Amino acid sequence: MKAKLTTKEYVVPFILITTLFFLWGFSRAILDVLNKHFQNELHISITQSSLIQVTTYLGYFLLAIPAGLFINRFGYRRGVVFGLLLFGLGALLFIPGAEAGTFYAFLGALFIIGCGLTFLETAANPYVTELGDRETATSRLNFSQSFNGLGSLFATFAVGQFLFSDSGGNVAVPYAILGVLVLTIAAIFAKVRLPEIQHNDGLAEKAKYGREPLLKIWKHKYFVYGLIALLAYEVAEISINSYFINFTTGQGWMTDRTASVVLTAALAFFMVGRFLGSWIMTKIPAERMLFICGCGTVVCTMLVLLNLGRFSLYALVANYMFEAIMFPTIFSLAVRGLGSLTKSASSVLMMTPVGGCGFLLMGVVADATNLVVPFIIPLVGYIIVALYGFGLMNKGE
Repeated sequence: MKAKLTTKEYVVPFILITTLFFLWGFSRAILDVLNKHFQNELHISITQSSLIQVTTYLGYFLLAIPAGLFINRFGYRRGVVFGLLLFGLGALLFIPGAEAGTFYAFLGALFIIGCGLTFLETAANPYVTELGDRETATSRLNFSQSFNGLGSLFATFAVGQFLFSDSGGNVAVPYAILGVLVLTIAAIFAKVRLPEIQHNDGLAEKAKYGREPLLKIWKHKYFVYGLIALLAYEVAEISINSYFINFTTGQGWMTDRTASVVLTAALAFFMVGRFLGSWIMTKIPAERMLFICGCGTVVCTMLVLLNLGRFSLYALVANYMFEAIMFPTIFSLAVRGLGSLTKSASSVLMMTPVGGCGFLLMGVVADATNLVVPFIIPLVGYIIVALYGFGLMNKGE
């Protein structure tokens, strides 16, 4: 009998948790618009604006393990609520930040948002993998992550058109709306019941206090390989997203406002890729799909590096389709079979968005050379992901 995406008892928790993926997709994608906006308004370089990514994703690196310990001790629901509260607070701090008018005030607010997102993602990603049969875990997480793509698409279009309008938009407005929405959702999650998944592997009680499970996960080599692959993916994906508007406008292909629309179209490909990938992986093994998509991203990035004019732009947009399934697929494969170690493993995996600091390196390279050479950085990341998929295929799981 073919396994379902989720089971009847988990339908409501699955729907509620999936709504969160839209929120952090939206909040991450805004950063890609903020880079160019702050360059224009505050007259800073690409390297300086990359501190937006560095500050936000530093929150992931610093808070991921504490978030995992918190979730082990208090459960998924409290982890989600606490993350939403931090997220909402950081968003509302954009209001006094706009009044102060300094770049560092915005960076402080973004750091708090990054800390909130860390709690959300550390809770939601592993929780979705457990809301149903093991064999459909990867498809289930890809489906939920598809709404991450929908949030990204909405952010780059709506916020991009607002900030890059002729009159110029106040950056505090979208964040104020987001803050109110997030705190409302936090109030809803504070009232609902999310079932905790129990594992009969003798580690559940120890997992509540963290240290021993955090040591045990390193004995699972395919978790370690998955951690490396996920970090490589985050370096590639976040760096390209953050660099996209700078690259397309710097090449003289379009204006800032048009570039935000084209980025929205690329993220639409990304969203379609996740929905399509979720369906395809009900037919073929996730490892094979990851390898195929890894090869696709390598080819696309090499075409960008060849500097073929508009054809390079088409390759860059196509890259979004191939990379779409990578995060949820690598994540679910890395935690597969870990039982009560899943929350601890998730907290370590959620340190990997610090790879977004790779945009800083791309900015440094771009300022020192030209706009094309920095794509060597994501190329290396995609090669590592493809090798991870190839290794799992040969493992025969």
